[in-house]
Amino acid sequence: MEISIYWVHLLVVLCLGMFMKSLCHVESTDANVYIVTLRQAPAAHYYGELRSDFTHGSPSSERLNIHKPRFRNTSRTDQRYGSHIARVHDSLLKRVLRGEKYLKLYSYHYLINGFAVLVTPYQADKLSRRREVANVILDFSVKTATTHTPQFLGLPNGAWIQEGGFEYAGEGIVIGFVDTGIDPTHPSFADDISEHPYPVPAHFSGICEVTREFPSGSCNRKLVGARHFAASAITRGIFNSTQDYASPFDGDGHGTHTASVAAGNHGVPVVVAGHHFGNASGMAPRSHIAVYKALYRSFGGFAADVVAAIDQAAQDGVDMISLSITPNRRPPGIATFFNPIDMALLSAVKAGIFAVQAAGNTGPSPKSMSSFSPWIYTVGAASHDRVYSNSIVLGNNLTINGAGLAPGTNGTMYTLILAMHALNNETTTAKDMYVGECQDSSSFNQDLVQGNLLICSYSIRFVLGLSTIKQALQTAKNLSATGVVFYMDPFVIGFQLNPVPLQMPGIIIPSSDISKVFLQYYNSSLERDELTKKIIKFGAVASICGGLKANYSNAAPKVMYYSARGPDPEDGFLDDADIMKPNLVAPGNSIWAAWSSAGTDSVEFQGENFAMMSGTSMAAPHVAGLAALIKQKFPNFSPSAIASALSTTASPHDKNGGPIMAQRAYANPDLNQSPATPFDMGSGFVNATGALNPGLIFDSSFCACEIVRQ
Repeated sequence: MEISIYWVHLLVVLCLGMFMKSLCHVESTDANVYIVTLRQAPAAHYYGELRSDFTHGSPSSERLNIHKPRFRNTSRTDQRYGSHIARVHDSLLKRVLRGEKYLKLYSYHYLINGFAVLVTPYQADKLSRRREVANVILDFSVKTATTHTPQFLGLPNGAWIQEGGFEYAGEGIVIGFVDTGIDPTHPSFADDISEHPYPVPAHFSGICEVTREFPSGSCNRKLVGARHFAASAITRGIFNSTQDYASPFDGDGHGTHTASVAAGNHGVPVVVAGHHFGNASGMAPRSHIAVYKALYRSFGGFAADVVAAIDQAAQDGVDMISLSITPNRRPPGIATFFNPIDMALLSAVKAGIFAVQAAGNTGPSPKSMSSFSPWIYTVGAASHDRVYSNSIVLGNNLTINGAGLAPGTNGTMYTLILAMHALNNETTTAKDMYVGECQDSSSFNQDLVQGNLLICSYSIRFVLGLSTIKQALQTAKNLSATGVVFYMDPFVIGFQLNPVPLQMPGIIIPSSDISKVFLQYYNSSLERDELTKKIIKFGAVASICGGLKANYSNAAPKVMYYSARGPDPEDGFLDDADIMKPNLVAPGNSIWAAWSSAGTDSVEFQGENFAMMSGTSMAAPHVAGLAALIKQKFPNFSPSAIASALSTTASPHDKNGGPIMAQRAYANPDLNQSPATPFDMGSGFVNATGALNPGLIFDSSFCACEIVRQ
């Protein structure tokens, strides 16, 4: 179903603007968004009926019979209870805040019974004193935390075969993504690339918003639903509809990437910067995708919008929810578990929805975990066995390793020339202190650069996005250079560089120490006039080997340095929660996946159809897709049964049979590693095929316990 959202959004903006203007006339102008949870149970608790019977016997798809909650036919689509709850919320606000100004943003009714409201701290305190109110929490911000990984995980000859091949793997399962949206034009989300047509998931009742950026027809049998949520962001005056898109369209790239990792179509060619890097596939390539956009490229997102997205996803009928997002800080309150996002996910799990979340990219320190609750399946990031390596051979026969998805010079040696030594007569460092970063071709003498390898500085400005590799390459192209060599500025300490696409021969030397060796060779090869000290000959030469070919020989997996670690913190004081986190690790480093046509999360991949990204954000959708395969084979598995199947079959060993190693430092991580512990990797590295034949299952169910306030 499609619904036009443009006029609705415009009305919301106008209403919020009028409210904020009127709020300025009252004494207290420190209004903020609060999430209020009531004691009365939400709709999902009334409609859900948990069946806990277990049929003993052989663990086959026919006899292994672990049930999720069974819903009545009207459980999700009947709006009467939701309308009743919204009226209860309105009545409470009118009684408590009689005659005062406030603005309710959302009424949550399906997974949690509560609402998001814009009020002052004094008004929030008044609400918290009511007997029917269980919790009042200040809204908090959240942030966003493949061609080969199916082969590395053994899917083509393992799990996919058990599902009938890739053309059936995950079919009928709907994965809900709470992220930055999606680019519906990407071939990874088309429904007409196979002779085997996609079915219509009868249990899903979501809609597809229609906007200028997300026109009618954007959804199909693959992309079955798309909405966006931004009310909390709008109240803060930071939402830019032109930049952030008031629609499900992905202006960042992150959401498109994560959705395709889990459920992108099989066999989509990965072409970046004119180079072919193989064919991409999601873990469950026949699963359906439902998008709930609650994060935006310019500011991230807020819990109130995320809770609304999760609540709607559950009501629409998704089978699982994938969140590659984490809080910017530990949520306030007596325990991390009681934040509204985790509480909504608790009800989702009770309703039979498997919830998977990224661990966070705050490692490798202990207690750096950003996914807290035991009912959420938390995934850390590990490497896989594919790496792209580049190197440069100098005229003195020294070989230096580096990064860059670039062609080579085919063994031919070319003259090296430093950008600072190729300035034209009008350019000086006094006029442009960053000229060595090669961002403006008009600063250089083309006669000196033409046909040579241009040497550019890679400074902290590249890390901050103030300078870009893409612009330096354009400079080199304008000057007719043969290629580009980037050396690392000494002030860039401990920065880990991902492979980036280069359209011409090039390399990035990844450390300042090795860059010093490179520059020593260059400077020692210069010939200068004895009197004027001017350079009369550039003697340094080099050949770039290129980095387009992947290497599969390294030991893997290993836990990446950025992957958040346990023990799980119970509260802001970092007390242990006695809950094992992460649950396991999955591929999260250097992952090729789909990219939005307007994606800006990575400057170097702007305008490309695919991007290589790293993070626990990439690891979580791997597990979401594998969970879809389990759900397809065992449709009556509860979320805890799916979690058990994944955890009990995970491997503590790398591909060579040794222990999985964990990187322990941000700087030089491969030189600072030791065997991984459960606080690094949980149960181990995900085993896709093993999880479909789990044997013994440890199931658990929801227990409602009344908490009485003294």
